[in-house]
Amino acid sequence: MNIDKKFIPIFARVTERAAYGASLLAGKNDKIAADQAAVDEMRNELNKIPMKGKIVIGEGELDEAPMLFINEKVGTNEGNEFDIAVDPLEGTNFTAKNLPNALSVLAVSNKGNLLNAPDIYMEKIAIGPSLPKNLVDLDNDLEKNIKFLSDAKNTSPENLTVCVLKRPRHDKIVECLNSLRVNIKFISDGDVSGVVSVANPKLRVDMYIGIGGGPEGVLAAAALNCLNCQMQTRLVYQNDDEKLRTKKLGIVDLDKKYEIDDMVRGDVIFAATGVTDGELVKGIKIEKDYFVSETLLLHKSSKTNEILKSKIKK
Repeated sequence: MNIDKKFIPIFARVTERAAYGASLLAGKNDKIAADQAAVDEMRNELNKIPMKGKIVIGEGELDEAPMLFINEKVGTNEGNEFDIAVDPLEGTNFTAKNLPNALSVLAVSNKGNLLNAPDIYMEKIAIGPSLPKNLVDLDNDLEKNIKFLSDAKNTSPENLTVCVLKRPRHDKIVECLNSLRVNIKFISDGDVSGVVSVANPKLRVDMYIGIGGGPEGVLAAAALNCLNCQMQTRLVYQNDDEKLRTKKLGIVDLDKKYEIDDMVRGDVIFAATGVTDGELVKGIKIEKDYFVSETLLLHKSSKTNEILKSKIKK
C-alpha cells in the first residue's frame, strides 16, 4: 500500500521544527543540549499527526543521547500505522561547533517495512543511480569494486571519487584507494548525508564505503531507495551483548548481507532539513518572528524529489 502524498508536507514539518530547535544552539558548544532540543521538537510534532506511529529506529546508547526511543508510540493513535526511523540531529558536533552539514532526518514506511537495525556498527557500500544492477558487492575486494564501477562509468579509477568517514578503522580502505589513485572525499561525521551524496550528481561522489552506524544506514537506504541507487550493508558486532540485542529485535541471521530492498520495503517518505548550511540543503535562517528552512523531500511512489523551502512562524 502506498503512503498518501498528503503526508509529505506533514512529515516535512517534523524535521523543519527539529532543525529549528537544534539551530538555536548552533555554536554553543553543547551537543547534548542541541540534540535534546531537536528531540523535543520532533516528538512534539510527531504527536500532532493523525496516525498510529511507532519509532523503530531512534537515537541510541552510542551517543548517550536523549532518545526518541525504539518502540515509542507517536501520533494521535488513529489512522495509518507507520514505522518511523529518526535521527533528530545528525551531526551533533557540527551543530555544537556551528560547522556545515548538520541535519534533522526521518524516514516513514508502512508498518513492518523498515529494518529494525540495532544501534551498532554497520558495513556499507553505496553507488548512484543508472548503473547496472549488482555492480558492486560488499564481499568483493575493494579493487574489484573500483574496477567494475570505473568500467561501468567508462572512465579510469583516478577519475572516481569515493566518500569515506575519517576513522582509523578505515585506514586499509584509504590505503587501497590511494594505491589506485582514486580521489577520496573524507567526512568527519554525518553518515546519512555521506551515503546520500552518491545520489546527487552535483556532488560528484561515485561511491560511499566503510563502517558507520546501523540506524543511519537504514535512514540512508530509505533515501537511496527513492532514487534508484544501490546499497548493501551488513551489521558489525563488537561483542556478544550486541549480538544479543540484535536477536531481540527479531534478526535471526546475524551475518546477513542486506540489499536496499531488505532494509526498506514498499513505499517510503524521507525528509532531511538543514540545521547548518550543508551540501544537501541550507541551514536554518532566523528572520524576526519566522525561520526559513530547506528540506530534501523524497517519496518513492509519487517520485517526489524536491528541495522544499519554507518560511515558518517560530
